[in-house]
Amino acid sequence: MWEWNSIQRFARGFARQPWVMRGAGVVLPAERFLRRVTGGRFGVLDIGGLPSIQITVVGRKSGLERTTSLLCVPDGDGFLLVGSNWGRPEHPAWSANLRAATTATAVYKGSAPFKVSVTEFTGVERKRYWDQVVEFWPGYEMEAGLAQGREFRIFRLARV
Repeated sequence: MWEWNSIQRFARGFARQPWVMRGAGVVLPAERFLRRVTGGRFGVLDIGGLPSIQITVVGRKSGLERTTSLLCVPDGDGFLLVGSNWGRPEHPAWSANLRAATTATAVYKGSAPFKVSVTEFTGVERKRYWDQVVEFWPGYEMEAGLAQGREFRIFRLARV
């Protein structure tokens, strides 16, 4: 089980505030900037001590590799990802690309890139994982309320 330090506990509480979701316009450019200047080693979530993963997946339309940094929920030897899109009504583009893929490449905690298999959960299985991710990051529940009824996609990445 994940052990939360005081900074991480603060971030969990902070992320439950609906007005924080309007911060995407600042956080996302800051994330890209930090990743660029640190050679991909650090991003906004890393500064807060939160578990983040960078995934690279081929775009389903463009065929080009797309890299995205995301909050992840450690799950044994794998990682759970939630397509919350900051509580917006539309799914994030990365989730559509991941849904169309069977594998992706990931970087976790500054590791060398590694190949992962992709599994999307639906139905009863999704509910079990939804409960797990909300326990880990309660802000997802608040974001779900903002998303106008959209059901967030939940994926598990497993090392290949």
